[in-house]
Amino acid sequence: MFETERRGRVVVLRIDHPPHNFMTAEMVGELEALFRSLRGDRSVGAVVITGKPADLYITHYDVGEILASVEAAGIAPPPWLTGVVLRIAGGVRRVPGLRALAEHTPLRALFELYRIHDLFLGMNRSDKVFIAAINGPATGGGCELSLACDVRYMADGPFAIGLPEMTIDFNPGAGGTQRLPRLVGTGRALEMMLEGRTLTPREALDAGLVQAVIPPDELTEVAIDTAERLARRSPEAIRSLKRAVYEGSSMPLRRGLGVERKWFMVSSATESSKRLMAAMAKQVDAEGASPWAAAETLEPWQDGTAADRVDDAG
Repeated sequence: MFETERRGRVVVLRIDHPPHNFMTAEMVGELEALFRSLRGDRSVGAVVITGKPADLYITHYDVGEILASVEAAGIAPPPWLTGVVLRIAGGVRRVPGLRALAEHTPLRALFELYRIHDLFLGMNRSDKVFIAAINGPATGGGCELSLACDVRYMADGPFAIGLPEMTIDFNPGAGGTQRLPRLVGTGRALEMMLEGRTLTPREALDAGLVQAVIPPDELTEVAIDTAERLARRSPEAIRSLKRAVYEGSSMPLRRGLGVERKWFMVSSATESSKRLMAAMAKQVDAEGASPWAAAETLEPWQDGTAADRVDDAG
């Protein structure tokens, strides 16, 4: 349900599931397989996700498929019972033999919920940068995939982004209730979800949901340019930063600082980091000033052109 293109250290992934570009379990499975194939591939530093059809990104998850899964699962309140069944499903899915048997039971529908959570968590823990180039509507699952990306750019146009699941009486289920408040604040996120309110590209920019709004015909290339620049950072540094931010920032400050210390020690001890620190110290000695002190001298370091960084061949 997508095609891929290689641009140096960047993989461009174009979702192609007309007529609506709905997310489905099959799409999640294909994304999972692709991301698994990239794991450990040091020649790839970033992934850009966009829609192939004009004006279509991922509109939302296929609601008909959600309905069929809910009916197949057969779980209803009380919440404590649902929680028990989910814990059972979570344990069973980790045992290949038991999971194979359970695939023929109502637990199969619950596995799909865990699967999308695992996919998005894997993106957050990855040593690749994920960039969403949102070229059309991104509601429900489309918004949640974007929230799992590290950078979000949106085309300027008559598009909407948000989590309107409450308009059909269920809460977002692919991480939206957790990631949206972390981006825009609890109050704003809760109001958006309660109202089922979506945002225009400009509103999303103002809210901090996306980092840039870009003319539609420039969106993909701008996203690729950013991906190429960020892909020059070492995989260890990317992974360490993402783990520190995504995991540590949701903890109390003292515990979050512990997470930061761990990943700082991991990333600063790599050969890439030591090489760059030595190059920067040499520049300070030669020029009598830090390159970080002025925008014009910082730019080559941001672009990854100031010194050797990572081996493209991995």
